[in-house]
Amino acid sequence: MESIPERTFKFSVRIVRFVSLLPKDSVGFAVSSQLVRSGTSVGANIEEAQNSPSRKDFVRGMTIALKECREANYWLKLVREAGLLKSTELDNLISESVEITRILTASVKKAKIGL
Repeated sequence: MESIPERTFKFSVRIVRFVSLLPKDSVGFAVSSQLVRSGTSVGANIEEAQNSPSRKDFVRGMTIALKECREANYWLKLVREAGLLKSTELDNLISESVEITRILTASVKKAKIGL
């Protein structure tokens, strides 16, 4: 089973590749920018949280990662609903963002115990 840092790194790579497929117009650019920022931020914040000096800092970093994952999910669903791109990869990315959100939610709740 993959660790959450490995899984979110792969998610980031998939997001970067996916945004290159979006339209090159102003809407595609705006959505691409938001999606790549939020989608890659998930793993980056998890990496940062791994070396937190305290449980409180760990929870903060994981909570930011959770928020970024929810935002990435929003942009992915917008791509689908607006018809900017149709692909099985889009559906797979949406599913993965939902799964990562569930994992991060559980992780944050568990880490908050005893704070």
